Amino acid sequence: MKILCNIKPLMSIYNSIKDLKDLKIKIEDAKASANDELEKEHILAATDRWGRDIVKRFNINVIVKGKENIPSKGPVLYVANHQGYADIPICASVLNKIQFGFIAKENLIKIPVFGEWLLRIRSITLDREDPRAALRAIDDGIGLINRGYSLLIFPEGTRSKGGPIKSFKKGSLRLATKPGIRIVPITIDGTYRIYEETGCVEKNKTVTITIHESIETACLERKQQNELAVKIESIIRSGIEQQD
Repeated sequence: MKILCNIKPLMSIYNSIKDLKDLKIKIEDAKASANDELEKEHILAATDRWGRDIVKRFNINVIVKGKENIPSKGPVLYVANHQGYADIPICASVLNKIQFGFIAKENLIKIPVFGEWLLRIRSITLDREDPRAALRAIDDGIGLINRGYSLLIFPEGTRSKGGPIKSFKKGSLRLATKPGIRIVPITIDGTYRIYEETGCVEKNKTVTITIHESIETACLERKQQNELAVKIESIIRSGIEQQD
């Protein structure tokens, strides 16, 4: 990471999270009292406020297509391609009807303040180098989903940084197929220009988010489940091809 050009943007991101102090207290109180519904309400308020704040601070022009496909009730599994670090706040700013956390790589959780925030909103830590830990993460995610929480995953496993979409890892889709919840495919196009393109956080960029129709998984046969990753990858790819 280039240091000097990113100091000011990183401080801005840090301050945007610190501004969520009131909701931090509400989330922790709801968690302490085991009130899942209230906790989900406060998590949604926090992610929505933070996402919109980041979009405003960096003057990001977010074009949303298929907004009518954003579900009003959960739990659901959002599945998106992964172009850059900005995917997280951009999705938070757009998907503002139900609570969701992320399946996040372990190195993100280690980032001061930001990592604590990810865990606070019921994100799941994933160590991709440890297969057993990855399986435990999926099981933890299913446990949250069974309690009514929603999640967002990036099944490429890493950022494409503006390159071609990588193959989707089908194991992560067990988060939807095992509890039988809907999957909402999301195409992200343009977030890599905010950081990955130059190595410096840039303002005034345009990002297009395409929300596709949801896919029911409750009645899928084994063969259909095995083909699901390819199907969703194709749907998400089509969203970028339509921009070209």
